[in-house]
Amino acid sequence: MAFKKDDVIIIEPSEIFVGKKDAPVTLVEFGEYESEECAKVNEVVKQLLEEYEGKMRFQFRHFPLTLIHQRSLKASESAVAAAQEGKFWEMHNVLFSNRRNLGTTSLKLHSKEAGVKNKKFLDDLVNGMYGWQVQDDIKEGHNRGVKELPTFFINDVLFVGKPTFANLSAAIDAALKKGKSKTPVKKAAVKQKQRA
Repeated sequence: MAFKKDDVIIIEPSEIFVGKKDAPVTLVEFGEYESEECAKVNEVVKQLLEEYEGKMRFQFRHFPLTLIHQRSLKASESAVAAAQEGKFWEMHNVLFSNRRNLGTTSLKLHSKEAGVKNKKFLDDLVNGMYGWQVQDDIKEGHNRGVKELPTFFINDVLFVGKPTFANLSAAIDAALKKGKSKTPVKKAAVKQKQRA
């Protein structure tokens, strides 16, 4: 008699955020770990998280450009693997800091630096245990029209422009203002119209 193997529940990148859960603004980046531009903008995102603490949450989605950066796919998988132990953001930052050294063996060393304890980390990486999660991000990126990196969305609206601190701040401020303009008074007026 065959025994059913336990189902492994994997934490998906779409479920991982940093920042206040019910923040009025959600900033989503599609990026990859070998990109210089993504590494530079990672520092901008850190500043934004400080500046908009409590008002913004951030999510990083994987979009490795494997034709240009052959190691970016496994780097993304390693971040998903780290997320299984609640170490996604630690690994995320370590990967950017070491973006020129992302071979599979190096990823194992980076995982230790990020605080990952999984003894099967390297095996999971070699066997592509988290490959589907990265592929799901790539598919979603294509569906949302991502063509170059980094690409940002603010409350599901594509951010257009250079992702500098000033430009992203202006877009976040606009999103916050837009969110505040939705007052309960307008909802009450709509309800009254429906009753009439």
